[in-house]
Order: sequence, then C-alpha cells, then structure tokens
Amino acid sequence: MEKQKINGKMTLGEVVKKYPETAEVMFKYGLHCIGCHVAAYETIEQGALVHGLDKKKIEMMLKEMNDTIKK
Repeated sequence: MEKQKINGKMTLGEVVKKYPETAEVMFKYGLHCIGCHVAAYETIEQGALVHGLDKKKIEMMLKEMNDTIKK
C-alpha cells in the first residue's frame, strides 16, 4: 500500500503518529514541538513558520520527510 504523501497542511501530531520516523527530520529543522499539546492541531506549515522556517526550508523538510517514509 502506498503511503500518504506528507504535506504542510497535515498536523504535526497526525504525521508523527503515522510516521514516527519523521520526528528526527523535524528535530533537525528545529521543530521540537512534537510532544507539545499544540502539535495535535497545529499544521506542519504553521509550526515551521512559528519556528522561523521560510517556505523554501519547509519544502526541503517536507521532501526529506517524504523520502524518509519511502525507505
């Protein structure tokens, strides 16, 4: 079964629950809020912007996360 592609509109909690291996990628980009109560409803894009990532970095992170789940 094909895994669902991760996108910026998915919540942090949803992604980590489905694909725990992506947490390491998020940590690398400065998103340490995975265990935070906000992660349940904050999207990856919202969290990344709050933590100072620009659109280019967000796209890089999403690509790396999707590459990680393909392994």
